[in-house]
Amino acid sequence: MAIDTEVLVVGAGPGGYVAALKLGKLGKKTVLVEKDRLGGVCLNRGCIPSKGLIAMAGLLAKVNKAKALGLEAPDLRVNWSKVVDWKDSMVSGLNRGIATLAKGNAVTILTGAARFTGAHEAAVAGPAGTETVRFQQAVVATGSRPIPVPGFSFDDPRVLSSTEALDLREAPGRLLVIGGGIIGLELGTIFAKLGSAVTIVEFLPQLLTGVEPDLVAPVARGLQRLGVTVMTGSRASGFTGSSGGLAVSVQSPEGGKVVETDKILVCVGRAVNSKDLGLETLGVACDPKGHVIVNERYQTKAPHIYAIGDVIGGPYLAHKASREGVLAALHIAGRPAEPRGAIPAAIFTDPEVATVGETESEARTRGAETVSGRFPFAALGKAQAMRETEGFVRIVADKGSHKVLGGAVVGPQASDIIGELCLAVKVGATLEDLGSTVHPHPSLSEAVSEAAEACLGQAIHILTPSRV
Repeated sequence: MAIDTEVLVVGAGPGGYVAALKLGKLGKKTVLVEKDRLGGVCLNRGCIPSKGLIAMAGLLAKVNKAKALGLEAPDLRVNWSKVVDWKDSMVSGLNRGIATLAKGNAVTILTGAARFTGAHEAAVAGPAGTETVRFQQAVVATGSRPIPVPGFSFDDPRVLSSTEALDLREAPGRLLVIGGGIIGLELGTIFAKLGSAVTIVEFLPQLLTGVEPDLVAPVARGLQRLGVTVMTGSRASGFTGSSGGLAVSVQSPEGGKVVETDKILVCVGRAVNSKDLGLETLGVACDPKGHVIVNERYQTKAPHIYAIGDVIGGPYLAHKASREGVLAALHIAGRPAEPRGAIPAAIFTDPEVATVGETESEARTRGAETVSGRFPFAALGKAQAMRETEGFVRIVADKGSHKVLGGAVVGPQASDIIGELCLAVKVGATLEDLGSTVHPHPSLSEAVSEAAEACLGQAIHILTPSRV
């Protein structure tokens, strides 16, 4: 017996399950198909488990740093296996939460791999066999996966992707990370805080390629304080076993080197999951990298087939996928269109980095006249009390209207602070709006109003030339 539904959603990651829940709320009969676990990579092998481990490693580092202030914990021990058990339990609870939400919104969940077999039909191969789903419209939200590096196959148990790294029961004595991007730095920081001797090999000249250099500099200093060795402009070409572990060949600007390590973590990017879905039978087009091509309403060349999230292209961010899932659901349900809005980015290094909207150079490239200002956390009482004074808040605004165009935060809790700037960009707030908003004292959020005032030359707690 075939299952008939109005909308089929393929993939239950942060894009797919959010789209399905929104469709349910809008009264659409919806079937959600997932071949693995609800929540996709983000919940099970990415955002959530990594941030849990980042929090635990960060807590350890804070306790150790607090010894200088008289907070002594001579019996402090790390049972990392127990921490990983807690991480797995947390993830399982969130899995169950999605299932509960699906049931509450009348969304049917099917476990299996979906493949389109006709314009309005898909086969779902699951544990109990293959079922046919007939649908009117469909949403493809199949996400992406880690890609390997030649010479470093994930089939070798000594070579880890981010998935295996999150399940390690103990920190390796030595860890070599190939890739100095977001995932490589986040995971490398975790293990450095646990005591691993970490080496990061990055092919390009800068860590966190694409991020403004002055935002990267505090992160690089943080890695140095943790004892991490950073090799930029370098390429890992292969490895062999050695008496002490693994010997990795690295071509660096100084010439060939051999780095001894116990584990190799590969974090060089992701490939989209658009193959083996039968999309070609529907006339759905993909670009050379496999990204599904969509219009501004997330419709493919087959208008009743939508695609969202990583599978349509970067940035590969969970909240981007979720927002696109909501927008696709609204269009399917015939509701008024909404803009996607500026997509923030957050990097959970130490210190954190977060950005939203335009940089000053981006705004000027399109011809805008801008004004910018920044406020350092070192001048903030709350940051001093926390002993987290690295970094700053920067705001970029239009020079004439003072409308906020974008912003960046590098420092403590940057991923939370950026939310205020996200709202400012979305609603078109001005520097005066932010500067005159009363923030609680002492708090890290005060840096936002001070940065807005710095744009105007009116910051209270730093010296700036007046611009009014």
